[in-house]
Amino acid sequence: MAEPGVRAPEVAADRRWRLRHLPVLLVASAALGVVAAVVGGVTGGADAALGAAAGVAVTAASYTLTTLVLAWADGVNPQLVLPFGLGLYAAKFTLLGVVMVAVASTGWGGLIPLCLGIAAGVAVWTGVHIWWLTRVYSRRPAS
Repeated sequence: MAEPGVRAPEVAADRRWRLRHLPVLLVASAALGVVAAVVGGVTGGADAALGAAAGVAVTAASYTLTTLVLAWADGVNPQLVLPFGLGLYAAKFTLLGVVMVAVASTGWGGLIPLCLGIAAGVAVWTGVHIWWLTRVYSRRPAS
């Protein structure tokens, strides 16, 4: 195991590698949010449109927060990634659970589209991230 703070030369030369994928993922999420709102609006009206778009936004915000926190933690000390990652995971899912219970208790018609938007957001974010890693990042020119 490497000493804390010891980096391979190529990682040290590319300090922005931790966030390089974020713009692509945010654009994909924004496009999905528009599509989700249109589909929700056509199939279920204004509440469904708002719910579907909000679900995608929740996923994008959650993953963006995770990316930023873990990039910061890795930049400070790679040994911080696990505790910060697990702590953030627990906090986010606790908050999501509380919000979902609160929304469900209101009887709002956009709850199911919200859940579908979250699921679609996860699928698209993950798929685009895999695409980016395998097709873009892995083919970058060596420094």
